[in-house]
Amino acid sequence: MTRTLHPPAQTVKLAVIQMHVTDTLADNVARAEAHVRDAAAQGAQMILLPELFENLYFCQVEREEYFALAHPQDGHPFIGRFQNLARELGVVLPISYFERAGQAHYNSLVCIDADGTVLGNYRKTHIPDGPGYEEKYYFNPGDTGFKVWPTRFGRVGVGICWDQWYPETARVMMLQGADFLLYPTAIGSEPAEVETPNSHHMWQRAMVGHAVSNSSYVAAANRIGTEVVGGLSQTYYGHSFISDYIGELVAEFGDMDEGALTHTLNLTEARKFRAGMGFFRDRRPELYGPLMTVDGVTRRD
Repeated sequence: MTRTLHPPAQTVKLAVIQMHVTDTLADNVARAEAHVRDAAAQGAQMILLPELFENLYFCQVEREEYFALAHPQDGHPFIGRFQNLARELGVVLPISYFERAGQAHYNSLVCIDADGTVLGNYRKTHIPDGPGYEEKYYFNPGDTGFKVWPTRFGRVGVGICWDQWYPETARVMMLQGADFLLYPTAIGSEPAEVETPNSHHMWQRAMVGHAVSNSSYVAAANRIGTEVVGGLSQTYYGHSFISDYIGELVAEFGDMDEGALTHTLNLTEARKFRAGMGFFRDRRPELYGPLMTVDGVTRRD
């Protein structure tokens, strides 16, 4: 079936959901649905839930048993439920989930358009590996490349958590035509042995930098609460936020707020400002060869 192409969106009311998570799938999915319904009742058209909201952040530890949490995209236990919800409410839902594909496992996200159609699947590109965030044990590196989806309410680029630290992620999605950037996240305290723990300030500043250098709205949805997995405890620092295209935080939660954080994005004004700034006009991609290497040495045939 051929889908109707949406005209460029002028504005979109965005909501990012900040929520606590338990070890029960049904409980988490029901809570997520309730938050989506609340956001839609406030007029939200694009609603972002946190990363891997289906369960506790199991990546604190390396345990074989947690691979059982993964499911294929087809026949997934809750993607279809959110498709029905998106169709009922007329909202766009980027939905994070733990994907199993054959013998591979991915930290993935599907983007569901406002008619319930799954526009595509993104597999997290950058996979962290450190105390409390042992993701390389569970997830294969994503193989989809970065994704931008033409939804009813604008062209949205979505990275996943660790992707948010990389300017390359943001730049590529903007080059692919994104109107704004979203990042579902699970991030908080570091174990005691980590010498340089991050803070929500550093986390926000990295993404606000993407907003400024790409003249784009940027938003992130985080979880809250203390979770104990495999005897380890981690407290998630919340502070979900929405930044405008000049880097001002226009909406922000604290470390214990739960619910929907909303703001109306003026995509027309952002496009105008972006063109005027000239960041994309003045790029010199022919000189960026070192970005295609690991050691900074441009290799030519």
